[in-house]
Amino acid sequence: MKKFLPLLLLFVLVFAITACADEPAPPPADAATPAEGDFTLGFILGSREHAFYLLVEEGILAAADQLGFEAIVLESDLRGDVASERIQDLMVLNVDAISLAINEPAATNVAIENASAEGFPMFGFDARTDLTDKIISFVGTDNFQGGVLAGQVTMQTLRDLGVANGAVIGVIQHLEPQSTVDREAGWRSYVEQYVDEYNLTIHTIGNYMGQADIARNLMEDALILHPDMVMIFSVGSPASVGALSAIHTAGATTRIVGFDANPEAHAAILDPVDGQIWIADIAQDPFAIGFGVAEQKILWLTQGRVDAAEILISPFVVDSSNAVMP
Repeated sequence: MKKFLPLLLLFVLVFAITACADEPAPPPADAATPAEGDFTLGFILGSREHAFYLLVEEGILAAADQLGFEAIVLESDLRGDVASERIQDLMVLNVDAISLAINEPAATNVAIENASAEGFPMFGFDARTDLTDKIISFVGTDNFQGGVLAGQVTMQTLRDLGVANGAVIGVIQHLEPQSTVDREAGWRSYVEQYVDEYNLTIHTIGNYMGQADIARNLMEDALILHPDMVMIFSVGSPASVGALSAIHTAGATTRIVGFDANPEAHAAILDPVDGQIWIADIAQDPFAIGFGVAEQKILWLTQGRVDAAEILISPFVVDSSNAVMP
């Protein structure tokens, strides 16, 4: 009878491990800091076509060098189905933790939940999700506050130009990522306070879906319908690039307040011609976002904790007073 006891114990152990597999357990709190190369961490950027994500990647690689882990950095083309495939790729590579910019939450939710259930700690950066509780820690910009800053610039510019009364203004949206939704919400929360006082008209220009050419087409149509549009808020740098082209083509004087403060924004703001249109941008710190999410993953793997479930980095305004030529 005794010779069957080890097999019984093994069965009980396997059952217990399987029953707890729904959520990755943290390492012991007293776990030792790993030697260099002990961890391999996976990261999924939005797109390397965006300067913002290239700077996020710089932060990730700097953290890998400083903290001593191997980084595998992929991209999703801003698509949820691609991000889900990349999560699967990183699971096959058996990385120690996965983080991603969740640009399409609904389309990535199943993959996030499945990876967590398989024991892969999941983290988010830049674009967050409210559809799952499996994200251990998120690091990104306080996008709502960034939108508020853009709203403040909008109203102050209208006053400075002497056109606040009866002004027609607009917003170019991006409805898939929560980050850009939050930016629009912050902008509206500030500007809409003044609708009655100044008899403002606010037009929703449309969803540019992260593509500059779509933003250009949307802005061209908006200027045909509303040639008196004084100012717009664009929730992402590609939208500002497309809108700037459309405004020049139409010979309009509509001002732009953008978001991201990528190098093209700095260059446009400082340009004698473009700077009359693209007057300001809301800046993020993408390097800090990339470095920060890597730090939280290492903290979780070595100590079983994170600094916070949500770490938000304050944005700031870039205009002609502090823009720098790339």
